[in-house]
Amino acid sequence: MAKETHKRDVYLEDIPLDEARAAFQAALAAAGWWQPLEAEEIPVAQANGRITATAIWAKLSSPHYHASAMDGYALRASDSEGATETQPLHFTLVEDWDSIPSEPRPIRLVNTGHPLPPWANAVVMIEHTQQVELANGRLGIEIRASLPPWNHVRPMGEDMVATELVLPANHKLRPVDLGALAGSGHATVSVYRQPRVAVIPTGSELVSAENVAESGIQPGQIIEYNSMVLAAQVAEWGGLPTRWPIVPDEFEAIQTAVRLAAQHHDLILLNAGSSAGSEDYTAHVVQSLGQLLVHGVAVRPGHPVILGMLEIGDWRLETNEQSPISNLQSLVPIIGVPGYPVSAALTGEIFVEPLLARWQGQRPYQPLTIQATLTRKVNSHTGDDDFVRVAAGEVNGRYVTTPISRGAGVITSLVRADGIVRIPRFSEGAEAGSDVTVHLYRDARDLARTILAIGSHDLTLDLIAQFLAERSGTRLASANVGSLGGLVALRRGECHLAGSHLLDPETGTYNQSYVHRYLPNEDVVLLTLVGREQGWLVPPGNPKNIQGWEAAAREDVQLVNRQRGAGTRVLLDYQLGKLGIQPEQVRGYGREEYTHLAVAAAVASGTADFGLGIRAAARALKLDFVPLAHEQYDLVMTHQTYESDRIRPLLDLLQNDEFRTAVAALPGYDVSVMGQVVEIIGR
Repeated sequence: MAKETHKRDVYLEDIPLDEARAAFQAALAAAGWWQPLEAEEIPVAQANGRITATAIWAKLSSPHYHASAMDGYALRASDSEGATETQPLHFTLVEDWDSIPSEPRPIRLVNTGHPLPPWANAVVMIEHTQQVELANGRLGIEIRASLPPWNHVRPMGEDMVATELVLPANHKLRPVDLGALAGSGHATVSVYRQPRVAVIPTGSELVSAENVAESGIQPGQIIEYNSMVLAAQVAEWGGLPTRWPIVPDEFEAIQTAVRLAAQHHDLILLNAGSSAGSEDYTAHVVQSLGQLLVHGVAVRPGHPVILGMLEIGDWRLETNEQSPISNLQSLVPIIGVPGYPVSAALTGEIFVEPLLARWQGQRPYQPLTIQATLTRKVNSHTGDDDFVRVAAGEVNGRYVTTPISRGAGVITSLVRADGIVRIPRFSEGAEAGSDVTVHLYRDARDLARTILAIGSHDLTLDLIAQFLAERSGTRLASANVGSLGGLVALRRGECHLAGSHLLDPETGTYNQSYVHRYLPNEDVVLLTLVGREQGWLVPPGNPKNIQGWEAAAREDVQLVNRQRGAGTRVLLDYQLGKLGIQPEQVRGYGREEYTHLAVAAAVASGTADFGLGIRAAARALKLDFVPLAHEQYDLVMTHQTYESDRIRPLLDLLQNDEFRTAVAALPGYDVSVMGQVVEIIGR
């Protein structure tokens, strides 16, 4: 077929960028391509950099037993009471493990990571001991200091507790995440399949860098590296690129390469030949094999972009090879990428990255931006969105930016650029001294999508993290320091919000008096998250019949407590005070844990008989629950934060029926109060 025939009725257009994107997205959605790809299960060891397709919950506690944190000797802490430098105590070295030794002061050798014998609850470091011969001739160990319970012991669940959220869906796995997955009992993980992208360079004038290295380069030849740049971009964005050999400027050769690539790939990037020259065949190839949606976008550099869909319904029947693509759609997207290097790279950022992000359950990448003063005037074509490469820096406490080389073929301008300034179409440029927005290349902006919560622990925070990651790309990071610690952090400007459930014993209300005390000069919003049921977490069957607040003073039971400043600790102290029970009367009062699940783990492991916590924690570790009180759990934030865009996804989530249903399914939670607001005006 003659070239003239191929070029008939194909014209270079000037479609606004937003319209081009909308047309492409509509075609992708109609073909079933505007959604995440299917999930696959892969070994955790091979999952670094992949995107989780579902939320992942711990199968095991880590550690799943009480482990020695040091090389040394396991013993009962109570046996060491009274040991000093001047009055050391001698212990009998034993081999007993399961049975309780008959010796008065038994001690057993353990190494780091070894489980403790069931009868031991502390470890003394080996370098703090001395071997001695006892009066009975047996080998003994001398220690010269008393030890507290759980000294040098990693208790069960110290790192994570079974059923705890390990990672949310749509999370990019890092090396440390692999350790968390494996440590929580997962050998495999469900991730989105990586998009397969064919990168096809075209041009009879092109030669590979490898050939140039071997044979040199002749006038008129151009080193082909656009496919290398595009493939690297695809890999960086989570795809699996295939670099095609250079295809000459021949219609049939290009058409054949495209048809073959479409049989095995999700996306085709056809590089060069996208303009309207005598050997620019990309638009004609797309038109001959499917739908030509867009030919020419009003952007500079990158004007001759082509967007289309290949109709490949019966092509895959023409080969006997097994296609690696499991979802065999009848249409495959294709992007004609301009040949100039800067145009090619920016086409990848503008059109390819958002599509690959969508296929992997991610939001399109949004670079960190700064406001800067432009040092030189920029002239721009009135009909195009102009992407100007700039250098940027901080001078005298302000950001300034200056444009660098604007040639579409100057790849080094992108290498040197600190960012991009987008000049909107019809604006005719920007004057020197004007303020512009710089989209930075040099910095990540992960933290710009993070809501930092410091304060009381609640299981609902895990659900919030999961739902935000799935729906908005917002990340919730939380630190469990207790309600009072959260209010202090909020006062210092160290977090966006604080989880709090502090009971005022005088008024019977939650949190308001503490906000007045700790944030007296701030306008604060109390946003109610849930109502919760608090009670004793006890072993299945409640074998010691622990009932009521007065059980805390029983001499035959051992408590595990929450840390000082926790709302649960405040509630316990309040109820004990009403009954006239002093902390000294409560066995185990001084043993502190930082989360409800950690308290539940202590009870489940048998190191404590009971602890105060929420019903959901009991259910998580299959414990029984003795209800004692209902409380209010609020998210505390400044009014400025409440009105900010950063917190909007969270506020929207609290009105989401699916989220409210998920929270209501947790035992002991009341969502009828969710989203109620109390505003406190600072004095």
